[in-house]
This record gives sequence, structure tokens and C-alpha cells, in this order.
Amino acid sequence: MIEVQMTKPMHTTNCFNTFIRVAEDCPARTGEEPPLRAGKPTVACLQYGMIAKAPYKYTSDDVIFATSAAGRALDLKATKTEKHAAREAFFSRGQACMRASSLGKRFGWGVHADSEGRIAIYAVDSKRYQALVRDSMLTQVRAMRSKRA
Repeated sequence: MIEVQMTKPMHTTNCFNTFIRVAEDCPARTGEEPPLRAGKPTVACLQYGMIAKAPYKYTSDDVIFATSAAGRALDLKATKTEKHAAREAFFSRGQACMRASSLGKRFGWGVHADSEGRIAIYAVDSKRYQALVRDSMLTQVRAMRSKRA
């Protein structure tokens, strides 16, 4: 008898050769660093810090997981196996992608994903942002609106 191991499907937030433009209703006219709330970093602060310090190092999945409650709950002593299991459990259900991030909805940052799915952010008022908007080789999408139309 052959034993078949059933695995849960893995979801992903990664995209490739894509530019996520700021939302139509984004109030920022320039890229703004997300502020702390009650002295603590918000998810947007964590995402901003992670991507701004290391452009094109992380994929969307890396950033979404590391800045999620599940990712932040892992301490530095967690083993590679524990980290892998936590990430697998996290992505066993669909997760909001970078289109839902406050970086593009509220703080004026476009998110570029390269051909390997690694991401970087660009301020809406920057020359690089405008160049990415005009790049016909990229899939162009908008960050999600904050309010219904």
C-alpha cells in the first residue's frame, strides 16, 4: 500500500515584475515614514523599516510574515524548523498582500517587485516612481483604496 501524504496548499503574496502604485485616495503627496503609535511601531512602520533598509532583499511573503503577529511572536532563539513551521501555518491561509499595506494606502509609497519577486519602495513624488509608472514591461496595479467609492 502506498502512503500518500496530504499537504495543505501554500498561498503566497509574492508578485513579479509588478508595480503597486499608491491608492487613488492616498492622502500623502510625498513618501512619508509611518509614525509610531503610542510609542510602538505599527505594521506599516515595521514594513517600511524592513524594505527601506534592504531594497530588493526580501519578497512580499518575507515582509508580510515578518511583520505579522505570528512572525513577531517568534523570538531570536526559534530554530529554523520552528520558523519554517510557523511560516507554513501562516501561509496555509490566504493573506493580505502589499496592495493592502498602509505604505501605499496612506503613506505615499509605491512597491516595485522585480523579476525574482523581491521588493523595494519608492516615494510617490520621486523620479524613480514616475519611471516605474511609465514602464510598460511591468504589471501596473493600485494599492487598495481606504474608503469605498
